[in-house]
Amino acid sequence: MSARTLLRRAMLVSAGGALGTGARLALGVIVPESAGIPLAVLIANVAGALLLGILASRLPGSSDARLFLGTGVLGGFTTYSALAVGATGLWMQTPALAAGYAVGSVVLGLAAAALGLRLGRRRVA
Repeated sequence: MSARTLLRRAMLVSAGGALGTGARLALGVIVPESAGIPLAVLIANVAGALLLGILASRLPGSSDARLFLGTGVLGGFTTYSALAVGATGLWMQTPALAAGYAVGSVVLGLAAAALGLRLGRRRVA
């Protein structure tokens, strides 16, 4: 792979990541925590998993669109680190709720990704 191609791909991912991270921040401002549960992170991760599933089934792995949208935008929008920090903070107050939040987030994310892959599959008429 040429240096020019690597630079283009890095720029696509960086630009997408900036957009996705900004969208996650906006979601965090719009959707407040409820009973200490970081709902914005849950919403971002589940919605992002669904959209990434659709993208993964529709776009070739090496396409510029998949790099920009999947790795960049959705990579910046979703976040495991925020899930971990939110669950840890919740753990200090309510361990059972924190465990349910963490497990529920992973289960919902997996289900959303599977649904996205199914929805994104090309239909043969």
